[in-house]
Amino acid sequence: TPVRNAIGAGSPDSPIYLKFLAGAITGGVGSVIGNPFDVCKTLAQTNTQAGTTLTSLVTNLYRDQGMAGFYRGVEVNIMRACVLNATKMGVYDVTKGYVTEYTGWNRKDVKVSFLSAFVAGFFMTVTVAPADMLRTKLMNQPTDVKLYDGLLDCAKKTVQEGGVLSLWRGFVPIWARFAPQATLQLLMIEVIYNKMGFKGI
Repeated sequence: TPVRNAIGAGSPDSPIYLKFLAGAITGGVGSVIGNPFDVCKTLAQTNTQAGTTLTSLVTNLYRDQGMAGFYRGVEVNIMRACVLNATKMGVYDVTKGYVTEYTGWNRKDVKVSFLSAFVAGFFMTVTVAPADMLRTKLMNQPTDVKLYDGLLDCAKKTVQEGGVLSLWRGFVPIWARFAPQATLQLLMIEVIYNKMGFKGI
């Protein structure tokens, strides 16, 4: 990717931290841009009042909290996106190296990409599940009531209520979503890169 190459993480022997940093940068920037849409999506999905439209939910949010309301949970969203992308791209890249080393398969072989993407999906779930839990709680607050004073307060109250392991509640469904998503996404990226003559991941 352009970011990966720009910071010098494009070669197979680049330091692991640079590979993770490249993923974190792209994820963080994307999450800032997408946060308002994430908030609107969460409001719409968790709304229990019959006949309430998305327009009225957005209007109420803006009335009660202004533009800041569309960026509630942005800190955990940035953290989540950085961790998710860093884990996905970093683990995928590193795993491809291990798979090619131990199997002798070509790095561009679809089997290498598939196995590496599957492993990346698992580690994405391990690292992102807590952020997913906190993000949903922060974004799902009523528009006229503030239940949490930010990320740390939300994390503290969540752990107090259900223990540390409660941060990984829903692990299996999240993994069931991430594994095929990461596999398809990374395989498609590799196919597109190869077709367009770019260097693969």
